[in-house]
Amino acid sequence: MEEQPQSLRALFGDAESKRKELENSYDSNSATFQRNLMSAIATYEECLKVADRVSLFSPNETLEDVSSGDIQYMLIHFHVAELVQRINGGDRKANLLGARRSYDNFLKLLDSYDMLSKSDAKLYERYLEAPNSFSTASTTDAAARRETKIARFREEKAMKAKLEHLRQNPAAFQNDEDALRQLQLTNIALSVHMTFQALESLAMELQILALAPPPGQPSASSALKDERQRGKQSDGYSERLDQPLSRLTAGGMAGPILSADGKPLRPFTLLGNRQRFQEGVFRPDHSLPTMSIDEYLEEERKRGGIIEGGGEQSGIRPEPNEDDFDKADEETMKARAWDEFVEENPKGAGNTMNRG
Repeated sequence: MEEQPQSLRALFGDAESKRKELENSYDSNSATFQRNLMSAIATYEECLKVADRVSLFSPNETLEDVSSGDIQYMLIHFHVAELVQRINGGDRKANLLGARRSYDNFLKLLDSYDMLSKSDAKLYERYLEAPNSFSTASTTDAAARRETKIARFREEKAMKAKLEHLRQNPAAFQNDEDALRQLQLTNIALSVHMTFQALESLAMELQILALAPPPGQPSASSALKDERQRGKQSDGYSERLDQPLSRLTAGGMAGPILSADGKPLRPFTLLGNRQRFQEGVFRPDHSLPTMSIDEYLEEERKRGGIIEGGGEQSGIRPEPNEDDFDKADEETMKARAWDEFVEENPKGAGNTMNRG
């Protein structure tokens, strides 16, 4: 009897190391990951067999009767359920139902030891009443559902922070049994919180799988496709307008376009008014340019809209001729007249509205 608990401790340690290794792996679709996953599940299931064989947990006990080192074994069902959910391939519905059974066993064990809080006990009762439609929040009131989700998120965050704080000094657990017990109970409380979230997710996924057709029954679209294919094989008619090249080269281009009942016999192109109407419909909704930029500039140049060369219109002042004394005197008189005008009319002389 003394060797079996030791064997359980060794098996549980091996299973925990395998589970933590899987948590650090990101390629969950690889064959190696799935093999390690099945190995971890098998090790946890062996732990359950050993725990049942030694009667580790009894319905006649209370939580005070369970030692601090044995509390961690209450999480075996929870870890099995988590791992089963990550199985790829096979019967997905069977895997989900197996995970839900493990979650059931986990909650049932905690309930027998009265370890569920008041809020978790209410959720457990709600789950037992309708496991297939279980939800942690209201499904009719969006505001109440949002508030419940926010509250549960804050609870989960607080429990994770507390658990991380307790794990910062692992050496203290070797000499302080109360600290170890508090760590185990906090871990179980967080696992219960995650269990109800997983049960809600399982219920939604099972509802979706219930709407899918059985594996042996073809879907409506595939059945319709098969029926069309059988019709094509019976009368040789195909809905394709682009016939195979073998039929086109074997004289298929000759003969009428349509059969007596209006079925197309060979490819053809619509011409005439319909083609013109189609080109008028499928066109841009804006006016496209009718000439390039170079063509536009050339047209403006012909119309005289572009100024080239010198002259007064170009704004280029010609160089003064130093030998043209008459032009120089004219410019001098014009400058003197402008200076006299400026002296007689100082700046602001015409603004009489704002004078005090």
